[in-house]
Amino acid sequence: QVKLVESGGGLVQAGGSLRLSCAASGSSFSINRMAWYRQAPGNQRELVAAISSDGITTNYADFASGRFTISRDNAKNTVYLQMDSLKPEDTAVYLCNAGTIDTTVYKYFEAWGQGTLVTVSS
Repeated sequence: QVKLVESGGGLVQAGGSLRLSCAASGSSFSINRMAWYRQAPGNQRELVAAISSDGITTNYADFASGRFTISRDNAKNTVYLQMDSLKPEDTAVYLCNAGTIDTTVYKYFEAWGQGTLVTVSS
């Protein structure tokens, strides 16, 4: 089993920055793609950014492109989301997602963190 724990959320003024972290822990697992999603009250969950297992390929939602940067440190099983030029509409719970392989049975599954709240004031 793998556990994802996010950190770094909080309250920030519009135009400010935050850096989110998501650390994976557990045993007998291998992580492939990692991603950040967000969900605002009353809205559906949406993809923010994703990164390949080797950290080379990234993709961003239109609203994140140019303002957010996703990165990962495979030695630490951690993915980051640097968010700059934040806007009030970025207010949401940000959730970490990892495509994971249970190496005991070689079964693929999607792991999710509990989320971290980001609030951007105007």
